[in-house]
Amino acid sequence: MISEWGRSRQFFERSQRSLAGGVSSPFRRNLAETLFFQDGSGAEIQDIDGNWYTDYVLAWGPLILGHKHPAIVEALRKAVEAPHNYGAQHELEFVVAELICSLIPCAERVALTSSGSEAVQLAMRLARAHTHRNLLVKFEGHYHGWMDSALLSYHASGTEIGPAQKPNVVLGSRGQVPNAADNIIVLPWNDLQAASAVFAERGDEIAGIITEPVLCNSGCLMPAEGFLPGLRRLADQHGALLIFDEVITGFRIATGGAQSVFNVIPDIATFGKAIGGGLPLSVVAGRKEILELIVDGGVVFGGTFNGNPISLAAAHATIAELIRDKGRTLGEAVKSGERLMNGLREAANRRGVPLEVTGFGTAFSVHFTERSSLGNYRDTLGDERMVLRSWLRECLKEGLYLLPDGRMYTSVVHTDEQISRTLEAFDRALARCLAGATAQ
Repeated sequence: MISEWGRSRQFFERSQRSLAGGVSSPFRRNLAETLFFQDGSGAEIQDIDGNWYTDYVLAWGPLILGHKHPAIVEALRKAVEAPHNYGAQHELEFVVAELICSLIPCAERVALTSSGSEAVQLAMRLARAHTHRNLLVKFEGHYHGWMDSALLSYHASGTEIGPAQKPNVVLGSRGQVPNAADNIIVLPWNDLQAASAVFAERGDEIAGIITEPVLCNSGCLMPAEGFLPGLRRLADQHGALLIFDEVITGFRIATGGAQSVFNVIPDIATFGKAIGGGLPLSVVAGRKEILELIVDGGVVFGGTFNGNPISLAAAHATIAELIRDKGRTLGEAVKSGERLMNGLREAANRRGVPLEVTGFGTAFSVHFTERSSLGNYRDTLGDERMVLRSWLRECLKEGLYLLPDGRMYTSVVHTDEQISRTLEAFDRALARCLAGATAQ
Protein backbone atom coordinates (compact mmCIF):
# COMPACT_ATOMS: atom_id res chain seq x y z
CA MET A 1 0.00 0.00 0.00
CA ILE A 2 1.08 3.56 -0.71
CA SER A 3 1.24 5.95 2.23
CA GLU A 4 4.16 8.26 1.50
CA TRP A 5 3.59 11.49 -0.40
CA GLY A 6 6.16 13.65 1.39
CA ARG A 7 7.78 15.23 -1.66
CA SER A 8 4.41 15.96 -3.31
CA ARG A 9 3.29 17.73 -0.14
CA GLN A 10 6.53 19.73 -0.04
CA PHE A 11 6.14 20.70 -3.69
CA PHE A 12 2.53 21.70 -3.13
CA GLU A 13 3.51 23.92 -0.22
CA ARG A 14 6.16 25.55 -2.39
CA SER A 15 3.90 25.96 -5.42
CA GLN A 16 1.31 27.81 -3.35
CA ARG A 17 3.84 30.59 -2.78
CA SER A 18 3.91 31.50 -6.49
CA LEU A 19 1.10 29.74 -8.35
CA ALA A 20 -2.46 30.80 -7.54
CA GLY A 21 -3.91 27.98 -5.46
CA GLY A 22 -0.76 25.97 -6.02
CA VAL A 23 -2.26 24.33 -9.15
CA SER A 24 -2.88 25.27 -12.78
CA SER A 25 -6.55 24.24 -12.66
CA PRO A 26 -8.42 24.57 -9.35
CA PHE A 27 -10.42 21.40 -10.04
CA ARG A 28 -7.21 19.47 -9.32
CA ARG A 29 -7.27 20.50 -5.68
CA ASN A 30 -10.30 18.26 -5.11
CA LEU A 31 -8.31 15.05 -5.55
CA ALA A 32 -7.55 12.84 -2.54
CA GLU A 33 -3.96 14.17 -2.59
CA THR A 34 -2.46 16.97 -4.64
CA LEU A 35 0.22 14.88 -6.29
CA PHE A 36 3.12 15.98 -8.47
CA PHE A 37 4.16 13.60 -11.24
CA GLN A 38 7.42 12.90 -13.01
CA ASP A 39 6.80 10.02 -15.41
CA GLY A 40 4.26 7.73 -17.00
CA SER A 41 4.05 4.92 -19.51
CA GLY A 42 1.00 3.28 -21.02
CA ALA A 43 -1.71 3.21 -18.36
CA GLU A 44 0.72 3.81 -15.48
CA ILE A 45 1.84 7.09 -13.96
CA GLN A 46 4.59 7.85 -11.40
CA ASP A 47 4.60 10.58 -8.77
CA ILE A 48 7.73 12.36 -7.51
CA ASP A 49 7.85 10.12 -4.43
CA GLY A 50 8.39 7.18 -6.77
CA ASN A 51 4.91 5.70 -6.38
CA TRP A 52 3.32 4.11 -9.46
CA TYR A 53 -0.43 4.17 -10.10
CA THR A 54 -2.78 2.66 -12.62
CA ASP A 55 -4.09 5.84 -14.19
CA TYR A 56 -7.84 6.30 -14.56
CA VAL A 57 -7.60 10.11 -14.69
CA LEU A 58 -5.68 10.18 -17.99
CA ALA A 59 -5.11 13.94 -17.78
CA TRP A 60 -8.89 14.34 -17.17
CA GLY A 61 -9.71 12.43 -20.33
CA PRO A 62 -7.39 13.31 -23.22
CA LEU A 63 -5.00 10.35 -23.01
CA ILE A 64 -7.05 7.83 -24.96
CA LEU A 65 -3.74 6.25 -26.05
CA GLY A 66 -2.23 6.46 -22.58
CA HIS A 67 1.17 7.93 -21.68
CA LYS A 68 4.04 8.13 -24.15
CA HIS A 69 2.33 6.14 -26.88
CA PRO A 70 4.99 5.41 -29.54
CA ALA A 71 2.88 6.81 -32.38
CA ILE A 72 2.42 10.15 -30.61
CA VAL A 73 6.03 10.31 -29.41
CA GLU A 74 7.30 9.81 -32.96
CA ALA A 75 4.83 12.34 -34.41
CA LEU A 76 5.84 14.93 -31.84
CA ARG A 77 9.53 14.27 -32.35
CA LYS A 78 9.17 15.12 -36.02
CA ALA A 79 6.93 18.11 -35.29
CA VAL A 80 9.32 19.79 -32.83
CA GLU A 81 12.19 19.48 -35.29
CA ALA A 82 10.18 21.70 -37.66
CA PRO A 83 8.87 25.21 -36.85
CA HIS A 84 6.38 24.70 -34.04
CA ASN A 85 3.98 27.47 -35.05
CA TYR A 86 3.64 29.34 -38.31
CA GLY A 87 0.60 31.42 -37.53
CA ALA A 88 -0.29 30.48 -41.09
CA GLN A 89 -1.52 27.52 -43.11
CA HIS A 90 0.25 24.17 -43.29
CA GLU A 91 -0.59 20.73 -44.66
CA LEU A 92 -1.63 19.05 -41.40
CA GLU A 93 -4.53 21.48 -41.01
CA PHE A 94 -6.49 20.14 -43.94
CA VAL A 95 -5.21 16.56 -43.55
CA VAL A 96 -6.61 16.37 -40.01
CA ALA A 97 -9.76 18.25 -41.06
CA GLU A 98 -10.33 15.73 -43.86
CA LEU A 99 -9.95 12.86 -41.41
CA ILE A 100 -12.50 14.40 -39.06
CA CYS A 101 -14.96 15.05 -41.89
CA SER A 102 -14.63 11.42 -43.01
CA LEU A 103 -15.43 10.11 -39.50
CA ILE A 104 -17.92 12.49 -37.85
CA PRO A 105 -21.42 12.35 -39.37
CA CYS A 106 -22.23 16.05 -38.88
CA ALA A 107 -18.86 17.33 -40.11
CA GLU A 108 -19.08 19.03 -43.48
CA ARG A 109 -16.62 21.68 -42.28
CA VAL A 110 -14.49 22.06 -39.16
CA ALA A 111 -12.82 24.89 -37.28
CA LEU A 112 -9.75 24.27 -35.13
CA THR A 113 -8.98 25.89 -31.80
CA SER A 114 -7.27 25.01 -28.51
CA SER A 115 -9.75 24.28 -25.70
CA GLY A 116 -13.22 22.92 -25.19
CA SER A 117 -14.38 26.18 -23.64
CA GLU A 118 -13.36 28.06 -26.79
CA ALA A 119 -15.06 25.54 -29.04
CA VAL A 120 -18.34 25.86 -27.17
CA GLN A 121 -18.23 29.66 -27.39
CA LEU A 122 -17.89 29.43 -31.16
CA ALA A 123 -20.67 26.84 -31.44
CA MET A 124 -23.05 29.01 -29.44
CA ARG A 125 -22.17 32.10 -31.45
CA LEU A 126 -22.68 30.26 -34.73
CA ALA A 127 -26.09 28.99 -33.62
CA ARG A 128 -27.24 32.47 -32.73
CA ALA A 129 -25.88 33.96 -35.93
CA HIS A 130 -27.40 31.28 -38.14
CA THR A 131 -30.89 31.49 -36.61
CA HIS A 132 -30.92 35.23 -35.79
CA ARG A 133 -32.14 34.28 -32.29
CA ASN A 134 -30.59 34.64 -28.84
CA LEU A 135 -32.00 31.95 -26.55
CA LEU A 136 -30.21 28.66 -25.96
CA VAL A 137 -31.51 25.64 -24.06
CA LYS A 138 -29.03 23.80 -21.83
CA PHE A 139 -29.43 21.15 -19.17
CA GLU A 140 -28.68 20.92 -15.45
CA GLY A 141 -25.30 19.42 -14.60
CA HIS A 142 -23.91 19.78 -18.12
CA TYR A 143 -20.51 21.47 -18.31
CA HIS A 144 -19.75 23.45 -21.45
CA GLY A 145 -16.66 25.31 -20.25
CA TRP A 146 -15.91 27.93 -17.64
CA MET A 147 -16.82 31.11 -19.58
CA ASP A 148 -19.64 33.38 -18.43
CA SER A 149 -22.11 32.47 -21.16
CA ALA A 150 -21.79 28.72 -20.53
CA LEU A 151 -21.05 28.14 -16.82
CA LEU A 152 -24.67 27.99 -15.74
CA SER A 153 -26.49 25.40 -13.57
CA TYR A 154 -23.47 23.12 -13.71
CA HIS A 155 -23.04 21.89 -10.12
CA ALA A 156 -25.75 23.87 -8.36
CA SER A 157 -26.84 22.71 -4.92
CA GLY A 158 -30.24 21.22 -4.18
CA THR A 159 -31.33 24.48 -2.59
CA GLU A 160 -30.32 26.53 -5.65
CA ILE A 161 -31.78 24.62 -8.56
CA GLY A 162 -35.45 25.25 -7.85
CA PRO A 163 -38.40 23.07 -8.88
CA ALA A 164 -37.95 20.57 -11.73
CA GLN A 165 -40.94 22.12 -13.52
CA LYS A 166 -39.18 25.50 -13.69
CA PRO A 167 -35.48 25.25 -12.79
CA ASN A 168 -33.47 28.27 -11.78
CA VAL A 169 -30.59 29.42 -13.97
CA VAL A 170 -27.74 29.30 -11.46
CA LEU A 171 -24.50 31.23 -11.99
CA GLY A 172 -21.45 29.01 -11.57
CA SER A 173 -18.88 31.49 -10.28
CA ARG A 174 -18.35 34.64 -8.30
CA GLY A 175 -17.50 37.49 -10.64
CA GLN A 176 -19.76 36.09 -13.34
CA VAL A 177 -21.99 38.82 -14.73
CA PRO A 178 -25.65 38.22 -13.80
CA ASN A 179 -26.92 38.92 -17.31
CA ALA A 180 -25.00 35.84 -18.51
CA ALA A 181 -28.18 34.00 -17.56
CA ASP A 182 -30.48 36.21 -19.62
CA ASN A 183 -30.27 34.19 -22.85
CA ILE A 184 -30.24 30.68 -21.37
CA ILE A 185 -33.11 28.36 -20.50
CA VAL A 186 -32.12 25.53 -18.17
CA LEU A 187 -34.01 22.23 -18.06
CA PRO A 188 -33.64 18.86 -16.35
CA TRP A 189 -31.93 16.38 -18.66
CA ASN A 190 -33.70 13.32 -20.06
CA ASP A 191 -37.05 15.10 -19.69
CA LEU A 192 -38.41 15.41 -23.21
CA GLN A 193 -41.77 16.61 -21.92
CA ALA A 194 -40.14 19.62 -20.25
CA ALA A 195 -38.23 20.43 -23.43
CA SER A 196 -41.38 20.14 -25.53
CA ALA A 197 -43.23 22.50 -23.20
CA VAL A 198 -40.50 25.14 -23.46
CA PHE A 199 -40.46 24.93 -27.25
CA ALA A 200 -44.26 25.15 -27.37
CA GLU A 201 -44.04 28.40 -25.43
CA ARG A 202 -40.87 30.01 -26.81
CA GLY A 203 -39.80 27.97 -29.83
CA ASP A 204 -39.54 30.94 -32.17
CA GLU A 205 -36.99 32.57 -29.82
CA ILE A 206 -34.69 29.57 -29.36
CA ALA A 207 -31.50 29.45 -31.40
CA GLY A 208 -30.46 26.00 -30.31
CA ILE A 209 -30.19 23.19 -27.80
CA ILE A 210 -26.77 22.33 -26.38
CA THR A 211 -26.22 19.04 -24.60
CA GLU A 212 -23.61 16.47 -23.76
CA PRO A 213 -24.97 13.38 -25.56
CA VAL A 214 -23.80 11.43 -22.50
CA LEU A 215 -23.79 13.47 -19.30
CA CYS A 216 -20.12 12.78 -18.56
CA ASN A 217 -19.47 15.84 -16.38
CA SER A 218 -22.08 14.98 -13.75
CA GLY A 219 -22.01 11.26 -13.25
CA CYS A 220 -21.63 9.76 -16.76
CA LEU A 221 -25.38 9.34 -17.22
CA MET A 222 -26.70 7.82 -20.43
CA PRO A 223 -29.49 9.43 -22.47
CA ALA A 224 -32.94 7.95 -21.99
CA GLU A 225 -34.34 6.05 -24.93
CA GLY A 226 -35.86 8.51 -27.38
CA PHE A 227 -34.47 11.61 -25.66
CA LEU A 228 -31.79 12.61 -28.16
CA PRO A 229 -34.03 11.85 -31.19
CA GLY A 230 -36.72 13.90 -29.46
CA LEU A 231 -34.39 16.88 -29.16
CA ARG A 232 -33.53 16.52 -32.85
CA ARG A 233 -37.23 16.63 -33.76
CA LEU A 234 -37.91 19.66 -31.55
CA ALA A 235 -35.04 21.58 -33.10
CA ASP A 236 -36.21 20.75 -36.62
CA GLN A 237 -39.84 21.63 -35.90
CA HIS A 238 -38.94 25.06 -34.53
CA GLY A 239 -36.03 26.09 -36.77
CA ALA A 240 -33.45 25.73 -33.99
CA LEU A 241 -30.07 23.99 -34.10
CA LEU A 242 -28.96 20.96 -32.12
CA ILE A 243 -25.45 21.19 -30.64
CA PHE A 244 -23.66 18.16 -29.20
CA ASP A 245 -20.83 18.90 -26.80
CA GLU A 246 -18.64 15.89 -27.56
CA VAL A 247 -15.54 17.22 -25.83
CA ILE A 248 -15.53 14.01 -23.74
CA THR A 249 -17.46 11.50 -25.86
CA GLY A 250 -15.66 12.34 -29.10
CA PHE A 251 -13.02 9.75 -30.06
CA ARG A 252 -13.68 8.01 -26.76
CA ILE A 253 -17.10 6.36 -27.13
CA ALA A 254 -16.49 5.73 -30.86
CA THR A 255 -14.45 7.18 -33.70
CA GLY A 256 -17.65 8.71 -35.06
CA GLY A 257 -18.55 10.23 -31.70
CA ALA A 258 -21.71 9.70 -29.69
CA GLN A 259 -23.71 10.92 -32.68
CA SER A 260 -22.70 7.78 -34.56
CA VAL A 261 -23.54 5.54 -31.60
CA PHE A 262 -27.00 7.00 -31.00
CA ASN A 263 -27.64 7.76 -34.69
CA VAL A 264 -28.68 11.34 -33.96
CA ILE A 265 -26.87 13.90 -36.09
CA PRO A 266 -26.49 17.38 -34.61
CA ASP A 267 -26.05 20.55 -36.64
CA ILE A 268 -22.87 21.46 -34.73
CA ALA A 269 -20.62 19.41 -32.47
CA THR A 270 -17.63 20.32 -30.34
CA PHE A 271 -14.66 18.04 -29.73
CA GLY A 272 -11.62 18.18 -27.48
CA LYS A 273 -9.64 16.07 -25.01
CA ALA A 274 -9.14 12.69 -26.76
CA ILE A 275 -9.00 14.17 -30.26
CA GLY A 276 -5.58 15.67 -29.50
CA GLY A 277 -4.22 12.65 -27.65
CA GLY A 278 -3.06 14.88 -24.79
CA LEU A 279 -2.10 18.03 -26.71
CA PRO A 280 -4.25 21.20 -26.58
CA LEU A 281 -6.73 20.93 -29.43
CA SER A 282 -10.46 21.39 -29.85
CA VAL A 283 -12.68 21.27 -32.89
CA VAL A 284 -16.04 22.67 -33.94
CA ALA A 285 -17.65 20.54 -36.65
CA GLY A 286 -20.91 21.02 -38.46
CA ARG A 287 -22.88 21.86 -41.53
CA LYS A 288 -21.07 23.81 -44.23
CA GLU A 289 -23.43 26.80 -44.31
CA ILE A 290 -23.14 27.23 -40.54
CA LEU A 291 -19.36 26.89 -40.22
CA GLU A 292 -18.67 29.14 -43.20
CA LEU A 293 -20.24 32.03 -41.27
CA ILE A 294 -16.80 32.56 -39.68
CA VAL A 295 -15.47 33.50 -43.12
CA ASP A 296 -18.15 35.54 -44.84
CA GLY A 297 -21.04 35.69 -42.40
CA GLY A 298 -19.76 38.20 -39.87
CA VAL A 299 -19.08 35.68 -37.06
CA VAL A 300 -15.79 36.65 -35.43
CA PHE A 301 -13.42 33.83 -34.51
CA GLY A 302 -9.65 33.57 -34.25
CA GLY A 303 -6.66 32.37 -32.28
CA THR A 304 -2.88 32.56 -32.57
CA PHE A 305 -2.50 28.87 -31.68
CA ASN A 306 -5.40 27.58 -33.79
CA GLY A 307 -4.24 24.65 -35.91
CA ASN A 308 -0.68 24.69 -34.58
CA PRO A 309 1.52 21.95 -36.05
CA ILE A 310 2.40 20.24 -32.76
CA SER A 311 -1.19 19.72 -31.62
CA LEU A 312 -2.23 18.56 -35.09
CA ALA A 313 0.69 16.12 -35.31
CA ALA A 314 -0.56 14.51 -32.09
CA ALA A 315 -4.16 14.54 -33.37
CA HIS A 316 -3.19 12.93 -36.65
CA ALA A 317 -1.26 10.17 -34.87
CA THR A 318 -4.09 9.63 -32.37
CA ILE A 319 -6.86 9.39 -34.95
CA ALA A 320 -4.77 7.13 -37.17
CA GLU A 321 -4.25 4.76 -34.27
CA LEU A 322 -7.92 4.78 -33.27
CA ILE A 323 -9.23 4.03 -36.78
CA ARG A 324 -6.72 1.25 -37.45
CA ASP A 325 -8.40 -2.07 -38.31
CA LYS A 326 -11.75 -0.32 -38.73
CA GLY A 327 -11.72 1.07 -35.20
CA ARG A 328 -11.00 -2.27 -33.53
CA THR A 329 -8.60 -0.71 -31.01
CA LEU A 330 -11.14 1.69 -29.55
CA GLY A 331 -13.91 -0.91 -29.68
CA GLU A 332 -11.81 -3.32 -27.62
CA ALA A 333 -11.04 -0.54 -25.11
CA VAL A 334 -14.78 0.07 -24.64
CA LYS A 335 -15.35 -3.66 -24.04
CA SER A 336 -12.45 -3.82 -21.59
CA GLY A 337 -13.88 -0.89 -19.67
CA GLU A 338 -17.27 -2.59 -19.57
CA ARG A 339 -15.59 -5.56 -17.89
CA LEU A 340 -14.26 -3.18 -15.25
CA MET A 341 -17.69 -1.60 -14.80
CA ASN A 342 -19.32 -5.00 -14.31
CA GLY A 343 -16.59 -6.11 -11.92
CA LEU A 344 -17.10 -3.02 -9.76
CA ARG A 345 -20.83 -3.72 -9.57
CA GLU A 346 -20.26 -7.36 -8.65
CA ALA A 347 -17.73 -6.53 -5.93
CA ALA A 348 -20.09 -4.01 -4.33
CA ASN A 349 -22.98 -6.46 -4.55
CA ARG A 350 -20.96 -9.19 -2.80
CA ARG A 351 -20.29 -6.82 0.09
CA GLY A 352 -23.83 -5.49 0.23
CA VAL A 353 -22.83 -1.95 -0.72
CA PRO A 354 -25.43 0.09 -2.65
CA LEU A 355 -23.55 1.26 -5.72
CA GLU A 356 -24.33 2.28 -9.29
CA VAL A 357 -21.80 2.39 -12.13
CA THR A 358 -23.00 4.53 -15.02
CA GLY A 359 -21.60 5.46 -18.42
CA PHE A 360 -19.79 3.54 -21.14
CA GLY A 361 -16.59 1.52 -21.22
CA THR A 362 -14.04 4.30 -21.61
CA ALA A 363 -15.80 6.91 -19.42
CA PHE A 364 -17.93 5.92 -16.44
CA SER A 365 -18.70 6.95 -12.88
CA VAL A 366 -19.06 5.21 -9.53
CA HIS A 367 -22.01 6.33 -7.39
CA PHE A 368 -22.53 5.28 -3.79
CA THR A 369 -26.30 5.66 -3.76
CA GLU A 370 -29.48 3.91 -2.74
CA ARG A 371 -31.09 4.82 -6.07
CA SER A 372 -31.51 1.96 -8.50
CA SER A 373 -31.30 4.24 -11.53
CA LEU A 374 -29.83 7.66 -12.30
CA GLY A 375 -31.33 9.72 -15.10
CA ASN A 376 -30.32 13.33 -14.52
CA TYR A 377 -28.23 15.64 -12.37
CA ARG A 378 -30.88 15.91 -9.66
CA ASP A 379 -30.70 12.14 -9.15
CA THR A 380 -26.99 12.40 -8.31
CA LEU A 381 -27.55 14.89 -5.49
CA GLY A 382 -28.37 11.96 -3.21
CA ASP A 383 -24.97 10.29 -3.75
CA GLU A 384 -23.05 9.53 -0.54
CA ARG A 385 -20.19 11.97 -1.13
CA MET A 386 -18.37 11.20 2.12
CA VAL A 387 -18.35 7.48 1.34
CA LEU A 388 -17.00 8.25 -2.13
CA ARG A 389 -14.31 10.46 -0.66
CA SER A 390 -13.22 7.74 1.77
CA TRP A 391 -13.17 5.13 -0.98
CA LEU A 392 -11.12 7.37 -3.30
CA ARG A 393 -8.44 7.80 -0.61
CA GLU A 394 -8.30 4.05 -0.03
CA CYS A 395 -8.04 3.48 -3.78
CA LEU A 396 -5.14 5.94 -3.95
CA LYS A 397 -3.35 3.92 -1.28
CA GLU A 398 -3.92 0.88 -3.47
CA GLY A 399 -2.20 2.58 -6.40
CA LEU A 400 -5.31 3.66 -8.31
CA TYR A 401 -5.38 7.24 -9.53
CA LEU A 402 -9.01 8.39 -9.84
CA LEU A 403 -10.92 11.63 -10.33
CA PRO A 404 -12.54 13.27 -7.28
CA ASP A 405 -16.11 12.84 -8.55
CA GLY A 406 -15.81 9.07 -8.97
CA ARG A 407 -15.33 9.26 -12.71
CA MET A 408 -12.98 6.77 -14.37
CA TYR A 409 -11.42 7.01 -17.82
CA THR A 410 -9.88 4.00 -19.51
CA SER A 411 -7.65 3.91 -22.58
CA VAL A 412 -6.68 1.58 -25.39
CA VAL A 413 -3.57 0.57 -23.41
CA HIS A 414 -5.21 -0.58 -20.17
CA THR A 415 -4.49 -4.31 -20.08
CA ASP A 416 -6.59 -7.22 -18.84
CA GLU A 417 -4.06 -7.72 -16.07
CA GLN A 418 -4.41 -4.09 -14.95
CA ILE A 419 -8.19 -4.41 -14.98
CA SER A 420 -7.95 -7.54 -12.81
CA ARG A 421 -5.56 -5.86 -10.37
CA THR A 422 -7.86 -2.85 -10.23
CA LEU A 423 -10.83 -5.01 -9.27
CA GLU A 424 -8.83 -6.67 -6.50
CA ALA A 425 -7.67 -3.26 -5.23
CA PHE A 426 -11.20 -1.92 -5.41
CA ASP A 427 -12.44 -4.78 -3.24
CA ARG A 428 -9.72 -4.20 -0.63
CA ALA A 429 -10.45 -0.46 -0.57
CA LEU A 430 -14.15 -1.15 -0.17
CA ALA A 431 -13.48 -3.56 2.70
CA ARG A 432 -11.45 -0.92 4.56
CA CYS A 433 -14.18 1.66 4.01
CA LEU A 434 -16.75 -0.71 5.50
CA ALA A 435 -14.47 -1.55 8.42
CA GLY A 436 -13.96 2.15 9.11
CA ALA A 437 -17.69 2.83 9.00
CA THR A 438 -18.33 -0.08 11.40
CA ALA A 439 -15.66 1.19 13.80
CA GLN A 440 -17.33 4.58 13.92
